[in-house]
Amino acid sequence: MSLTAGTRLPVAVPPRAGRRAWVALAVLMLPTLLVSVDNTVLSFALPSISEALKPSSTGMLWIVDVYPLVLAGLLVAMGSLGDRIGRRRLLLIGATGFAAVSVVAAFAPTAELLIASRAALGVFGAMLMPSTLSLLRSIFADREQRRLAIAIWASGFAAGSALGPIVGGVLLEHFWWGSVFLLAVPVLIPLLVLAPLLVRESRDPAPGPVDVLGIVLSLLTMAPIVYGIKALAVDGFSLVAVVAIAVGVGCGALFVRRQLRRPVPMLDMRLFTRPAFSGAVVVNLLSVVSLVGFLFFVSQHLQLVIGLTPLQSGMVLLPGLLTMIVAGLVVVPIARRIRPGVVIAGGLTLSATGYLLVALTGGGAPWSVLLAAFVLLGAGIGAAETVSNELVISTAPAAKAGAASAVSETAYELGAVLGTATLGTLITASYRSALVIPNGLTAAQAGAAGETLGGAVTVARGLPGPLAEQLLASARSAFDSGVGLTAVIGIALVAIAAVVALVTLRHVRS
Repeated sequence: MSLTAGTRLPVAVPPRAGRRAWVALAVLMLPTLLVSVDNTVLSFALPSISEALKPSSTGMLWIVDVYPLVLAGLLVAMGSLGDRIGRRRLLLIGATGFAAVSVVAAFAPTAELLIASRAALGVFGAMLMPSTLSLLRSIFADREQRRLAIAIWASGFAAGSALGPIVGGVLLEHFWWGSVFLLAVPVLIPLLVLAPLLVRESRDPAPGPVDVLGIVLSLLTMAPIVYGIKALAVDGFSLVAVVAIAVGVGCGALFVRRQLRRPVPMLDMRLFTRPAFSGAVVVNLLSVVSLVGFLFFVSQHLQLVIGLTPLQSGMVLLPGLLTMIVAGLVVVPIARRIRPGVVIAGGLTLSATGYLLVALTGGGAPWSVLLAAFVLLGAGIGAAETVSNELVISTAPAAKAGAASAVSETAYELGAVLGTATLGTLITASYRSALVIPNGLTAAQAGAAGETLGGAVTVARGLPGPLAEQLLASARSAFDSGVGLTAVIGIALVAIAAVVALVTLRHVRS
């Protein structure tokens, strides 16, 4: 058959996924639910952990930070490894290890062992997350179906966050703090059984060799930078903090240089020259920093300042978390008609409004104000994260889906680290500087109360009534003293993310 001038060649239409693919999506959401449940449950379990294991303020922050720190440092490496050995295979290895280490964490007798267990969970968690998102790229070839699948996948984070406080609250009211880690076992067993039956293997057809030096450089980039930020936030300017950040930046430069020179890089740095890809990654990073920083403050404020139980605190946050799920699904048809940059910027404006509400009411905000603020924050981030995650996947080559997914997940986990290391440590530093220790406490009691709000609550339980009330009043006031500044920083973060979306995505059509 000959072609005449003006004749159009047929365009290949990607096949639409059937029922099996949607069932596979449900299976792949299990580790997503698990990771988000783990993050939320830990926030609500912090007061119980503080009282049981008595960690220092630095130890408390490392209990929170070490998991996302290790996770973020290994995500790119694990995403690239999944492209090579098979994304489904890596998912199953990660699920097995995560379940086993969760049992160890649940029965940790010391803060040090809990920190070590959380670090090991980060290793296996890094195998889970890039695998789930990259497998969606191979399962859903049709972009409209993939956008909906990613919206459902992203809603798994919010669903897990919504489920975490409720299930965690019930567990914490009836069992010890370690029970929250055992949630991993019943969630991952169905994954290990069903994934081999429903999810086809997927890998890069032409993978390069494993880049061991690149993996080391990625870890040496993440860890010193986060350590330096934490040190600056807690102890102020110091040579050690500056050197740590400089080492991280230097190793990052070496990592980028190495990837650009390798014929088959672990991470193709040229992806970042695509405005849609780099802009979406920055939006993920900044929005998660603001979300985690908010949760770090509000989970402790509701329990230790207002005096709610873990379950009651979870119910206060539940409307906002459900709003995050709904927003992620509702934004799908909207994104078909309105440019992604406009959709993301509009969503993040809602999030800024939530932080503004906290800034105007200050640390003495009642639970109803925090509920309303989190509804606004959740609506904006739920919409923005769905659109940005879909852009990350759709703009990257299909063969590099694992590495691209890992970049998106790295932004998420780095945002979780920075949210605690900056906004969380700012509140901690403000608490330590504003706390007034009443007369009558021993040196040991004063030291424990001066470390964390949870420590002050524990000390107060062993004091006479008037002295306990005096300590609690001072500790609660000191904890809330940094809320106004933290809220202003939260507004700035989401505003910057909105500007980034408008600038980098201005040429991306709906």
